[in-house]
Amino acid sequence: MKPFKRRRKGGVTATFELGEAHLLASLASQVIELLRDRNGAPESDADPLAVQLGMGGPSLPPEDPVLQRLLPDAYRDDAEDSGEFRRYTERTLTSVKVTNAEALISSLVDGGLDFGELPDEDDGQRIEVELDDAEVQSWLRALTDIRLSLAVRLGIESDEDSVLMAESEDEQTAAMSDIYDWLGFVQETLIAALD
Repeated sequence: MKPFKRRRKGGVTATFELGEAHLLASLASQVIELLRDRNGAPESDADPLAVQLGMGGPSLPPEDPVLQRLLPDAYRDDAEDSGEFRRYTERTLTSVKVTNAEALISSLVDGGLDFGELPDEDDGQRIEVELDDAEVQSWLRALTDIRLSLAVRLGIESDEDSVLMAESEDEQTAAMSDIYDWLGFVQETLIAALD
C-alpha cells in the first residue's frame, strides 16, 4: 500500500495492491452482512408510526459479541431504558454503518477493483482510491467498525492483548493479528493525510 496523501486539488488518495483491496472489500462486506442480519424482518407487526419514522428496531441487545461491540447498550446500568433507546435508534445506526462500509467498497470499485478471482501471482495491478471529505469520514468509520469486529473475534481489549495475539503460535491467529495491525496502519495514514 502507498499511504494516503492529500491532493492539492482536494481530497486524499492511496494505492492498494490488488490483494489488499480484496481484503478490505471482503472485511467490509462481512460487517455489512452481520449488520443486515441483525436488521432482518421483524417478528411481529411494528407500530405504524414507528415504521413511518424509521424506528421500531429490536429492544434486546444482540447475542453476537461483535454486534454487542458495534451496537452497545446506551445505558449499561438500566436494561429497560437501554432497550427503549435501542428500539428507536438501532436501525438507523446499523443503516449508517452499512452505508459507511458500502462507501469503502464503492471507492475501491471506482479505483478498479472487480470481484473476480485473485490471480495466483501478483500481476502488478493496483487499486487507486480517491476520497472526498465525505468518503474520508465513511472510510474512517468503516475501518473502525472492521477493527472493532476483529478485536472482538481475537479477544483484543488492550495493547498487551494485541502483542500476545501477534506472538501467537497459531498461524491463523497471528495472521488475523497482522491484518488488525495493518488496518490500524491504513487508518493512521488516512488520519495523517488530513493534517
